[in-house]
Amino acid sequence: MNIKEMTGLEILKAMMRGQIPPASISEIIPMQPQKIEQGHVEFVVQADQRHLNPLGGVHGGFAATVLDTAIGCVVHSALGAGVGYGTIDLNVKMCRPIPKNQELLAIGDLINISKNLAISEGKIIDAEGKIYAHATATCMIIHP
Repeated sequence: MNIKEMTGLEILKAMMRGQIPPASISEIIPMQPQKIEQGHVEFVVQADQRHLNPLGGVHGGFAATVLDTAIGCVVHSALGAGVGYGTIDLNVKMCRPIPKNQELLAIGDLINISKNLAISEGKIIDAEGKIYAHATATCMIIHP
């Protein structure tokens, strides 16, 4: 399996099936893909003891990293073989504290994509749909 010959969607689906290894960041911040489609992704995430700030709450970097992953992956889902991307800006709004040891869902949706730029948004929600954080991003499309 040569990832340089695979579309972004094919790469993400292969990762979800365990055919290629996930990004190493998922060892530090548990993110399990649950749904991968072109223009829409969902990850199950859960903060734990490793993600606390000095006051004992979940560090804001947890939400920022999870959302950067979700909104980056949704851009990747729309890219052709050999095409890459990089985050230009990431705007995160923390709506409420991320709970420790509770499964949450990180959702990414593609808003617009052109030859050189993509805009996406994401959110972290609980099982009842309560929102914990929201983000938008602009990604640069990197052509070979």
